[in-house]
Amino acid sequence: MAMITKNEVLKLADENSSFCVSIFIPTHRGGEETLEGQDKIKLKTQLKEVKAKLKSHDFSDKEIEEFVQPVAELINDSEFWRHQSDGLAIFLSKNTFKKYTVPVLFEEFNYVSTEFYLKPLMPLFNGNGLFYLLTLKSDEVKFFEGTRNTITEVITPEEVPSQLQDVVGYDYEQKNLQFRSEQQGNMKAGMYHGSGEGDAEELNEMKRYFRAVNDGILTMVHDDQRPPLVVCCQDFQFPIYEEVNTYQNLYSEHISGNPDDKNINQLHDEAWDLLQPYFDKTRQEKLDLYSEYIGTGKASADVNMIIKAAIEGRIDSLFVQNGAEIFGDYDKDSQEANVEVEETDTNISLLNLIAVKVFEKGGSIYIMEKEKMPDENHKKVNAVYRY
Repeated sequence: MAMITKNEVLKLADENSSFCVSIFIPTHRGGEETLEGQDKIKLKTQLKEVKAKLKSHDFSDKEIEEFVQPVAELINDSEFWRHQSDGLAIFLSKNTFKKYTVPVLFEEFNYVSTEFYLKPLMPLFNGNGLFYLLTLKSDEVKFFEGTRNTITEVITPEEVPSQLQDVVGYDYEQKNLQFRSEQQGNMKAGMYHGSGEGDAEELNEMKRYFRAVNDGILTMVHDDQRPPLVVCCQDFQFPIYEEVNTYQNLYSEHISGNPDDKNINQLHDEAWDLLQPYFDKTRQEKLDLYSEYIGTGKASADVNMIIKAAIEGRIDSLFVQNGAEIFGDYDKDSQEANVEVEETDTNISLLNLIAVKVFEKGGSIYIMEKEKMPDENHKKVNAVYRY
């Protein structure tokens, strides 16, 4: 899996075409569901619905088949389906075809309008527990992208060395120097067990290796995405990695132990155990602000007010109910929205419009379950303003 970056989402947000198709389906990493083709059946179903929507816009059958061909080709691509995560997002227009395998469990959904539907991607960027996990050994490096409920391995580029010997130029295991880790008070410290200069040489080689890993990772995390990065490694290795790290949000605690001793689910559980207080604290602070500010002009649950504030870049935190939708017409000149009961061939998703504008302006977006939304009376969208 390759990561989707904020800049890529911003490019999708800039796309405006007569027909922009967005498709989301939940997927499986493997197992019977993959072997039985359940995921491709879901895509086939969504594509059928998209074709029907295009047909209602007076597309001919030939025009429809030509337009959706890139998506149709995925359905029978067995290699493609063997490399899935928790969700698949597809974006198609006259000039664009993008597909993203991401660690977000989507509901099956399609959207045909003049813009792409990007709201379901927001958990990858703002306030929903996105984190990175790096597992370090002398003979293997792995990188993962995770959220509150999911985790997926990311294919690392050539810039990330796969083992120490790729950096130091000879087989590390044949050096015959042993190392051991010691706990000293509350500090995790590492010591090499050998003789003087050999210890220093060994330490310098590991620093070179970890520095190369760090530099390679920085080529993967583009633009201003800075979720916390958790490292899984032996205790003595973490202070060494900390010393050479230049990533701005390396988490101060690490997962202790040999990564080989933990499967992907264990790694996710241990990473989330470390990070949950970090994420919960930030989110709760924003929820408390909403309760404090509502009624003072510093927070709102009014769709029209929130749209205007989003476009003007005045929203600090946006809370959107998971699975909820508000459709309607929007007048760019007056910045007024006309809310309608359901989706039509001509209206748009107002919640998508709001989320994209907040995303573009650097606000935080929280996709939340209905019962956890901050406003008891208005549960679809709430906002805290910047002041």
